[in-house]
Amino acid sequence: MEIVEGIGIGVAVVLAALLILFIRRALFTRNGGIIRLSVRVSTILDGRGWSPGFARFVGDELRWYRMFSFALRPKRVLSRKVLAVERRRLPEGQEQLSMPTDWVILRCTSNHAPVEIAMARSTVTGFLSWLEAAPPGAVSPRLASQDWPAA
Repeated sequence: MEIVEGIGIGVAVVLAALLILFIRRALFTRNGGIIRLSVRVSTILDGRGWSPGFARFVGDELRWYRMFSFALRPKRVLSRKVLAVERRRLPEGQEQLSMPTDWVILRCTSNHAPVEIAMARSTVTGFLSWLEAAPPGAVSPRLASQDWPAA
């Protein structure tokens, strides 16, 4: 009887964890504005260290949440005021195996610290529009280079 109780408790814990993940995702997606976004959290090995997740535009912030996490707070927050895109590139080497083929990698600086983010090619346009947005009459120096190679 103890084995059956143990299995039942294990199944209940797994179902509760899945329910929490689905509720968490539903809370974030109910207001829209969600994009799939991977962030490179480690640069120890070339082409590795990418963590999948989703991001949300909230005012002047891009809030990134890990996909497989129970946390309700974002893991990383990028502020439009201090974020600048240095360059963009296609996935290379091991990166091609860990992300979809139509994704683009953007190397950005935020508070003088580099950060690499990857997103779908169709999402890059919206991201860059959000990044360049400024009040009427203001000049937005967010993009460090306008002469990017075609991706």
